[in-house]
Amino acid sequence: MRKNFGAKPYLYPMPVFIIAAYGEDGKANAMNAAWGGLSEENEISVCISPDHKTTENILKSGAFTVSMADAAHVKECDYVGVVSGNKVPDKMEKAGFHTVKSEFVNAPVIEELPMAVECILKSYDEETCRLVGEIVNVSVSEEFLDEKGKVDVKKMRPITYDPINHEYLVLGEKAGNAFKDGLTI
Repeated sequence: MRKNFGAKPYLYPMPVFIIAAYGEDGKANAMNAAWGGLSEENEISVCISPDHKTTENILKSGAFTVSMADAAHVKECDYVGVVSGNKVPDKMEKAGFHTVKSEFVNAPVIEELPMAVECILKSYDEETCRLVGEIVNVSVSEEFLDEKGKVDVKKMRPITYDPINHEYLVLGEKAGNAFKDGLTI
């Protein structure tokens, strides 16, 4: 037996992306967004409305970063999502985030977050709110790499958004081997 909930935006896992861009004044701003993911091998798509300060900044600068929120910074990541850069221009400082300029695009990398996808704006559709970026680089803080130089998700502890219960959940427990376990059937 199943219970029907109707048409809802329920999907797991839902990312917790922290999207950052520079304003015309060179000041970094960021927002929390959950409706997004890879749309091509070198492309990311995110649904963000045009009234966000971050959206305005991306459209003017032509670049942005997408950082993966982690368990160590839940409060800070939630804060940049619940407070508008249009109303609180120093929200990055209030969140305790520090940024450095990406080596590859004109956008800020948030130092406290473990991983950043650095993108050039490909398109934005104000009607559908679909923002598309070309992935130019992915950077990961070295503390989140294993001894072989690979990303260690267990160390990173990325979080996902639970849209049903409005909670953040930690990812990182191994459940199986991709492109291998299914071959045993």
